[in-house]
Amino acid sequence: MGTGVRFSDSPNDVLDDAGAFLRSDPVRHNVILTLLDARIAYPEPCNSWIVRVDGQVRGVALQSPTHFFATVTPMAGPTVTALVDSIVDQGSHLPGITGEAATAARFAGHWAERTRAAAHPVEGQRIYEVDDVVPPIGVRGSARVAASEDRGFVVTSFEGFEAETGDSGGHAPAVVAELRLRFGHLWVWDDGAPASMAGLSEPAAGVVRVGPVYTPPERRDRGYGSALVAAISQVARERGHRCILYTDLGNPTSNAIYRAIGYRAVEEALRYEFTRVV
Repeated sequence: MGTGVRFSDSPNDVLDDAGAFLRSDPVRHNVILTLLDARIAYPEPCNSWIVRVDGQVRGVALQSPTHFFATVTPMAGPTVTALVDSIVDQGSHLPGITGEAATAARFAGHWAERTRAAAHPVEGQRIYEVDDVVPPIGVRGSARVAASEDRGFVVTSFEGFEAETGDSGGHAPAVVAELRLRFGHLWVWDDGAPASMAGLSEPAAGVVRVGPVYTPPERRDRGYGSALVAAISQVARERGHRCILYTDLGNPTSNAIYRAIGYRAVEEALRYEFTRVV
């Protein structure tokens, strides 16, 4: 039967067709699962490609918002090549790709060959998962769900996070903050006033994801961020969910902090940016 790629702009269609494949590895496929669930609950355009080998789903790529980087599941090299060929032949343009390190590198290399675009690695990431949370000791304050009166702190935190990391999630910080605040996806560490902020996603196939995590510069070095991540990770585990997060490999501090509260490394991911060569 060979390899075939099917395009869809319907998140329901993708879950109907490739849901079993995506749920078979909910940690590595968490970003795509979470985005598909979100696009069903809060409609927004998306582009998706489902790759089959001999009739079996072997990979999925998702782009949403449709001006943002695409995310791909881990897949074998020939499958990646077929996916890139299909996207290019369709006439679609991607500003970049994020995925498991070998998959992303193979995708970026073939994309550069097919489109004559330059592919630049812009961020190395690591996926972590926690089983048993080890809360830091002696941090003043406590965690709570962010409320409407925390809006100013939350928006400022999203703005600070984007300024420091360059990661906007595809929308303006105020828009992302407002949506996540409205649906109860944000927590703060409160020490007389909000001192740190972290997000906790809705569960997707039993997995929740922590992020973003941000502490304003003037409130750092007091353990607030570590304590908050530990607290909401414990909440997730007590609710029966697996709990993961992504870190920037360029930030050794955050990687060490998450290790200290019980997170273990699962896999490395890479993000590539594509730029047209005139």
